[in-house]
Amino acid sequence: MAFSHQLTHDLEHPSRALIAFQKFLEPCDDTALEQMAQQSVATTRRYFGKTMRLFAPLYLSNECINSCAYCGFSRDNPILRVTLDVEQMAHEAAYLAKEGFRNILLVAGEHPKFVSSGYLERCIERLREMFPAIALEVAPMEEEEYRPLVAAGAEGLIIYQETYDRDIYKKLHTAGPKKDFDWRLDALERGYRAGFRRLGAGALFGLTDWRTEATALAAHLLYLQRHCWKAQLSVSLPRLRPAAGGFKPRYEFLDRDFAQLVFALRLTFPQIHLVMSTRESAELRDALVPLGFTMMSAGSHTEPGGYTGQGSEQLHQTVKGKMIASSCDGEKATEQFEIADNRSPAVVAAVLQHLGLEPVWKDWDTAILEKKFTGMEAMEGIKK
Repeated sequence: MAFSHQLTHDLEHPSRALIAFQKFLEPCDDTALEQMAQQSVATTRRYFGKTMRLFAPLYLSNECINSCAYCGFSRDNPILRVTLDVEQMAHEAAYLAKEGFRNILLVAGEHPKFVSSGYLERCIERLREMFPAIALEVAPMEEEEYRPLVAAGAEGLIIYQETYDRDIYKKLHTAGPKKDFDWRLDALERGYRAGFRRLGAGALFGLTDWRTEATALAAHLLYLQRHCWKAQLSVSLPRLRPAAGGFKPRYEFLDRDFAQLVFALRLTFPQIHLVMSTRESAELRDALVPLGFTMMSAGSHTEPGGYTGQGSEQLHQTVKGKMIASSCDGEKATEQFEIADNRSPAVVAAVLQHLGLEPVWKDWDTAILEKKFTGMEAMEGIKK
């Protein structure tokens, strides 16, 4: 049974693990929060050591057919759009490789005319010699549509539910395929069956009460642990940032609450990666990263061509999904949201080292799967 059919049941009849997680979210004083922080650090070091995996997003397209109230890429927003061709994308990727990244996340809005499975396959095939770890954050697909992407070299799939509250989800998604709550919620399971070895979940905080959202997110993670147990799981906790359309957070999610949620997730899910994004300020990232996070982005851009200016000659403006004639000379594609930490990857890596952490640019290589050594072969290798 898919999680979309179990969500309500799991929230109304919580498991012991979910009840324990909810206790971590209860209001607490500073002393109790400090104790959680210390436990979170100890748990993180036990399972991940002092490593911090670095990755970068590469935006392929900001075209989109969905109307989502909070998103800068929403079809309703009159913004400058572009879809990079494969060579333009490769140029952006080469820049990121030069910066040191070997873990890359390909991101695109949902528009079948511009971003199809064939296009994504070509992008992945172009990148797989350069990046051993390639993940996708694109429109949900059928299981059979995912399989060629895995075969092409993608091994990670990231899909944020945005909000697990069905009523709020319906109000915020007024047009386009993304209106289908269940289709989106079950996409990670379809990706797992298709062969993705890394799955990333998350919610966009600020759309509903943070404790309610966090509880549903934890229920999803517990489900994925049971049913997608061969995959490595990660969870992101993005907070709303300024973007085209001017959407304002509906609910507060303060820094202290953010920290408490990080500690609660680490103590409940000791082996899951927690991801810190450049949505957060440099000061907050530096303070929280050592306390429970294990992955982070650096030097990010959230628009196509953001790293090297690729695609600037193909820029066009859309109004309500229709392209209009306009001069775009000297401009760039519109970003999905404003980032808060503008530091370069090198500076972020240096700060991590100062904090006693080891920046990890590469932690996976497909060669691991290309040849399987037996114990005898390994001994022969040692003798030589």
